[in-house]
Amino acid sequence: MIRVLVVDDHTIVRDGICALLALTPDIEVVGEASDGNEALGKVQELVPDVVIMDMGMPVMGGLEATRRIRHEFPNVKVLVLTQYDDREYVFPAIEAGALGFIIKTAASSDLAAGIRSVHRGDSFLSPSVAKLLVERHQSGESLGGRDDSYALLTAREKEVLKLTVEGHTLREIADILIISPKTVEGHKTNLMTKLNIHNRTDLIKYAVRKGIISV
Repeated sequence: MIRVLVVDDHTIVRDGICALLALTPDIEVVGEASDGNEALGKVQELVPDVVIMDMGMPVMGGLEATRRIRHEFPNVKVLVLTQYDDREYVFPAIEAGALGFIIKTAASSDLAAGIRSVHRGDSFLSPSVAKLLVERHQSGESLGGRDDSYALLTAREKEVLKLTVEGHTLREIADILIISPKTVEGHKTNLMTKLNIHNRTDLIKYAVRKGIISV
């Protein structure tokens, strides 16, 4: 029996996944989570074999959650299930440690097949995702994609980025991180320079593409 944790911020999606997997005799859903932070706690508590991970979620996105799960719980496999299949999501997710990447428009049978594959330690990719990887290989593009600037950010800059796009003021961010507003401003200036982004609107669009926040 393959033990699965379902992570998605939409209740109706989680319910649908659970109902589908309930018809699969060799797969058992042992828990659910609505964001990446909750997923980390559930992984520690339940120790599932496979985590089905959405990308765009509040509090902590699927990309960061995948990265931390693979680092802190290396025996737990991650299968990404999302509506996005462009390079902004695919390459970073695979680089973070996801073994599978399935688009939500895929056939329902693909989900069970994907779970079984990643549980064995094999990869499983939707056709559109596989096509992107082939194109990347043929063009000699790095796995992180043409824009891998997120990897250049420090841990503190990533925290400031997330809090900024969530709508927190400079003072609120300073209070949350227990640093001075001047330091927050410095981190914000540095991260926007590294990302080559010059206004909050574009910063929000970038955060959505990266799965840092959802809309």
